[in-house]
Amino acid sequence: MKKIFYGIGICALCLIGFLGVYFSFKDEDKTKEENTKIVVAEVTHSVFYAPFYVSIHNGYFEEEGLDIDVILTSGADKVASAVLSGDANIGLSGLEATLYVYNNGADDYLVNFSSLTKRDGQFLVGDCSLKDNFNPNMLKGKSVLAGRSKGMPEMVFRYALYKNGLSSKDVNVDNSVEFASLSGAYIGKQGDFVNLFEPTALSLEKEGYGCVLASIGLMSGEVPYTVFHTKKSYLNDNKDIIEKFNRAIQKGLDYVKDNSSEDIASVIKDEFVDTDADDLVKVVERYKSADSWWDTTYIREDAYNNLLDLMEYNDALTERIDFDKIVDNSFNE
Repeated sequence: MKKIFYGIGICALCLIGFLGVYFSFKDEDKTKEENTKIVVAEVTHSVFYAPFYVSIHNGYFEEEGLDIDVILTSGADKVASAVLSGDANIGLSGLEATLYVYNNGADDYLVNFSSLTKRDGQFLVGDCSLKDNFNPNMLKGKSVLAGRSKGMPEMVFRYALYKNGLSSKDVNVDNSVEFASLSGAYIGKQGDFVNLFEPTALSLEKEGYGCVLASIGLMSGEVPYTVFHTKKSYLNDNKDIIEKFNRAIQKGLDYVKDNSSEDIASVIKDEFVDTDADDLVKVVERYKSADSWWDTTYIREDAYNNLLDLMEYNDALTERIDFDKIVDNSFNE
């Protein structure tokens, strides 16, 4: 009889344990269902956006009750179109795309509400013999592969030359090669130097075709290079969501500021499964050393004006738009 009661007791305990696990999973599913789904269109998938991915993988968005769905939408103009059409709630791209939308007369235009990167993420790659003593004057009389004409990478590079006392008269800025073909053209010796984002620059280094000589972002200065934006109507109707989104991004910025490149790479590794673990650490460190990320989500007006100056220098801006028209900092801490 004791054995029977003992067996019943064991079964009861197992049942209680099973029910506990069942209801814990059910509660977790319910929590996920209750989270607000936000679709974010990103202009490219890059380690350059590490704070954003940290916010995802460290659960900062979940803490705010947000479920983030990221879609790759190559090209800042396409990101803007995705947000304007409602295919995405929030866009991650260069701020310049929102200026074009505003200047085109859209009533429900795009408003920028959160900063992420504070400068261009390209690196100048060239002959390794120049690495230890490189200075911009070494570009005189040389050809640099800089991407398509009037693309932001090319415009930033031209502005970087200007900021360092050079111009297109001193340097041949080759814009005949599309972004995706730059490294191949350089390997084929079309240019003396090439501007590349990571991890492409590191790949060329590992293959022995050249070395990173300088950060284009450090040469050109601070701008709101990559920002989060949304439609004016969505922002006005969903202020609580935008505030929660910003808090999550701020936590990501805090993390990359306060932690090592190894720790950051460990958090975001699932975003870059095709990148070797050691290479991922090196790329994170390169962006960290280039002072790529803002300390806060606040969009600075002086950086915004630098961007307008950069675009005017490249004849890419028809009208300067007042900062308060296109930027809303009321959600930033």
